[in-house]
Amino acid sequence: MKISVIGSGNVGASTALFLAEKEIAREIAVVDIVEGMPQEKMLDMLQAGPVEHYSTFTKGSNNYADIDGSDIVIMTAGLPRKPGMDRMDLLLKNKEIVENAAASIKKYAPGAVVIVVTNPLDVMAYAMYKATGFNNKKVIGMAGVLDSTRFRAFIAESLNVSMKDVSALVLGGHGDDMVPVKRFASVSGIPLSELLPDEKINALIDRTRKGGGEIVSLLKTGSAFYAPAASAVLMAEAIARDEKRVVTAAVYLDGEYGAKDVYCGVPVILGKNGVEKIIEVELSAEEKTALSKSVESVKSGIKSIYGA
Repeated sequence: MKISVIGSGNVGASTALFLAEKEIAREIAVVDIVEGMPQEKMLDMLQAGPVEHYSTFTKGSNNYADIDGSDIVIMTAGLPRKPGMDRMDLLLKNKEIVENAAASIKKYAPGAVVIVVTNPLDVMAYAMYKATGFNNKKVIGMAGVLDSTRFRAFIAESLNVSMKDVSALVLGGHGDDMVPVKRFASVSGIPLSELLPDEKINALIDRTRKGGGEIVSLLKTGSAFYAPAASAVLMAEAIARDEKRVVTAAVYLDGEYGAKDVYCGVPVILGKNGVEKIIEVELSAEEKTALSKSVESVKSGIKSIYGA
């Protein structure tokens, strides 16, 4: 098993470290255009192996040829979101970065499953799908795992309970109109509505929607990286180990949930082939309306870079 990460910034480097620690792959290649940076970080990470008890070989490079034969490629490269910047402000520049990477993935790792982390995530997943020409089941956006885990973390913090016992589902695009579904949130099977009043739940939902922006406003010079990296690694592990994990991910919709030719976050089963199945859950009229609004936001981003 070989996994490659494109981009050695905070997200890419954290992704590589989490992958190494879990020993998901024997070899991890990290590629970046900045000379010396991926080489330094991966050499440093290699030398941490004996102390942290992992036997993963990490290599940094400025040459896309080093992703050759990868089973999974995780795309993290792109301009970071900055204070006052909407995700859609990133569209054109990050589309160019994604398309450049896609050409090399297609050349050197034509059999890979691609996990896209670059923002605006749903639109960039669509751009990767279009540029690689891969089967849509093998190009997946990370955001649903991240949005759901943020909701889970906020619930656990609010209730002072273990995060391991919290389940949550967040649908839609990775933006301010994502759809955290409160009736699917629970703690060890106990509905969240039994544990918190609606007012508090709605506040947690609002915080989840603005979770990325909250970090950007604190960090000032960049965006979140630990949680996005951990979320991407969860997906990579599910694929590498054929775990059949049920997670929310940004996937290509072709009629599911009433949406076509768009990437958006919905529940899926992840396994060795990428998206093994899209799960359609019954939504209330209010939830359907909210999801449709989120889908339209993603479509608007796609339209802005591809036309009608």
